[in-house]
Amino acid sequence: MPLPSVRPRTVRRDPVHHPLFARSYARVSRAAETRLGMRSVRDRLLAGLSGRVIEIGAGNGLNFARYPHTVAEVVAIEPERTLRQLAVEAALRAEVPVDVVPGAAEALPVKSEGFDAAVVSLVLCSVRDLPRALGEVRRVLRPGGEVRFFEHGRGGGRAMTTTQRALDRMGWPLLNGNCHLSRDPVAALRDAGFVLGPYRRLMLPETGPTLPTSSCVLGTAWRPPAGA
Repeated sequence: MPLPSVRPRTVRRDPVHHPLFARSYARVSRAAETRLGMRSVRDRLLAGLSGRVIEIGAGNGLNFARYPHTVAEVVAIEPERTLRQLAVEAALRAEVPVDVVPGAAEALPVKSEGFDAAVVSLVLCSVRDLPRALGEVRRVLRPGGEVRFFEHGRGGGRAMTTTQRALDRMGWPLLNGNCHLSRDPVAALRDAGFVLGPYRRLMLPETGPTLPTSSCVLGTAWRPPAGA
C-alpha cells in the first residue's frame, strides 16, 4: 500500500535577518540610554502623542516605556526576529497597550489611514527601499496625521560627509544591519510628500569625538490633509 504523500511545510522567513547585528544593537542601544542621553531624546520624540500610533522598526522596544498615557495603542512593526522577541518583552512592561507585529517597512501589514501618528526612530538608515517605506508610512496615516522622527544621517561637515559616503561604499551597511550613513532623512520625508514641521539637528554624543553616526535630526512632519 503506497504511503500517503506529505506536503512539506512552508517555513515563513523573516523579511530581515541580522541576528549577530541584532544582539550587538540590543547591547549598544541600552548603553546609549545614559551614555548618549538617548532617554531624554526619546522623551522629546514622543511627548504629546495621542490616539493610535504605529512605530516602524521598533527594535528592542526602548521607546515603549516613554509613550505618554494619551496614546491609546501602539502597533510596533519589527522585521528582525531577535529584536522582535526583545520588543515583545518590553511591550509587557509598557504602561500603554503595545502590539508587536512582524513586517517590513516597505509593506506594512496594516490598513490604510488607520493611525493618528507614526514614529520612525533610527530606522530610515536601514530600510531597503527608503521611498517605498515612506510611501507606506503616508498610506497608513490618516490625512493630517503626524510623523515623529529621530534619525541619524548625512552631516558633520564636508570631511565627515565624504567619510560617510566612502564607508557606505566600503561595506558599512553589510556589517551593520543595512545601516547607511549618508542618507538624508529630512530630504527623504520631503520627497515623500510630507509637510515638514519644526526639527532640530543635534550631535550624539554632544561632547567627545564626532562619529560617522553622530549627526542626527529630531523633528515632526505631517501627512497633508485631505484635498491639500
